[in-house]
Amino acid sequence: MEDKRILIVDDDKNVLEILSLYLKKEKFNVLIAKDGEEAISKVEEANPDLVILDIMMPKIDGLEVVKILRKDNDIPIILLSAKEEEFDRILGLEIGADDYVTKPFSPREVLARVKVILKRVSKTKKTKDVDELISYPRLIIDSKERRVEVDGSVIDLSPKEYQLLLLLAKHPKQVFEREQLCDRVWGIDYYGDMRTVDVHINWLRDKLKLGYIKTVWGVGYKFEVQEDVQ
Repeated sequence: MEDKRILIVDDDKNVLEILSLYLKKEKFNVLIAKDGEEAISKVEEANPDLVILDIMMPKIDGLEVVKILRKDNDIPIILLSAKEEEFDRILGLEIGADDYVTKPFSPREVLARVKVILKRVSKTKKTKDVDELISYPRLIIDSKERRVEVDGSVIDLSPKEYQLLLLLAKHPKQVFEREQLCDRVWGIDYYGDMRTVDVHINWLRDKLKLGYIKTVWGVGYKFEVQEDVQ
C-alpha cells in the first residue's frame, strides 16, 4: 500500500501529527487539511485513496464535506468525532461515510480500519462486473453507471444503500444473515453496531417502495420478487 494517499482532515494539530506518524510508518503518502474547505480542495487536486475526516471543524463541518464529496465521488471516508451519541454515528453512515471512530481513539485502531477498507475497495474493483445490468419488474440496477431506477425514475441511494441493494438483488431468494450483510458491505472487521444493517435496510425500503426486500424473522433479509408484481 506504499502508493496509497491518505488525506487527514482535522483542526487539532495533535491528531494530525499522531495519525500522520502512524500512517507514514506504514509507508502511506499522507496529505493534511485543517478545515472543510481545504479538504474539498485537496480531494479535487490530489484524488486521495481514503479520507480520515473530523466532524467538528471550522468553515465547513465534516458531515457537510461528506455530502459534498458523495455527489460525485465514492472515495472511502472514516469519520472522527468526540460525539458518542448513536444518532451522530448513524447520520454519518447514512450520508455516505464508510466507518466512524469516536475520540479519544487508538491510532493503531484507526490504522487497522484504514487497511481493512482499502483492501475491501481493492477487492471490489477487481471483481466488479462494470457492464452488468440487473432488471426486475419496475426495478433496474445499472452497475456501470451506479444508477437505480424504479418505474423509470432514478432513485438517490447512499453508497451503503446501493451496495446492500446490489448484493441482495444479485442473489434473489438467498437469505443473508445480518452479520453476512455487514461483512460484505461494511467489511469483515467492521466494529460498529449490527443495528446499522437494519437501519439501512429500512431506509432502502422507504426509497424503493417495492416490497422486494423481505425480512426473515430471527435470521436476516432476502430479495424476492413475487410473480404477480406488476
